[in-house]
Amino acid sequence: MERHNLGDEMFRLVNVYLAKNGLKVNRGTILDVTIIDTPTSTKNKDNARDPDMRQTRKGNQWYFGMKMHIGVDNQTKLIHSVAVTAANVHDSQLLGDLLHGDEAHLWDDSAYTGQRKLLYEKAPNAKDFTQKKGGRYHKLTEAEQSANRYKSKIRSRVEHVFGVMKRQFGFTKVRYRGLEKNAQCVFTKCALVNLVPAKKTLLHAFL
Repeated sequence: MERHNLGDEMFRLVNVYLAKNGLKVNRGTILDVTIIDTPTSTKNKDNARDPDMRQTRKGNQWYFGMKMHIGVDNQTKLIHSVAVTAANVHDSQLLGDLLHGDEAHLWDDSAYTGQRKLLYEKAPNAKDFTQKKGGRYHKLTEAEQSANRYKSKIRSRVEHVFGVMKRQFGFTKVRYRGLEKNAQCVFTKCALVNLVPAKKTLLHAFL
């Protein structure tokens, strides 16, 4: 499957089909990332953990596995862009791969702070709604906190997408060994996830 990039092609074709049936990507994109765990056991033929996977820290907890980076339409909740990396790759490094270029609005968390130049190169008309990040010597003002709460309401829509993938399709751990093979699995799952919010529209199209 990975040899012919079939998962990526399936994802592309599903989105083309949805667009033809009225579910088009709009001009607002939400970016987010989720970690997919990998078993850390070395009880296998190579007596080693998967060499393509890496360790990362989120909060006070460590994870071993890969990251799924997605760009989601803020209105339809359709995934329009996907990228897969080892877990230690910083979220912001994939910003340029997740934009379609016609964005008027972009919502993302504070991990993407400092990427404004790249954002305007990839999507010059996008208004940046990146979460403001406070620090030890720079506390957020009440206005900034209020703005963050508004942004979070929009960004929370991406959690519905992850919920479908992890709860309905059970994709909480990697299924294979190697990043490329698991990436094709991710593309396939994203194609299936996009069919879930589209089912009502597609049903009316056939009636």
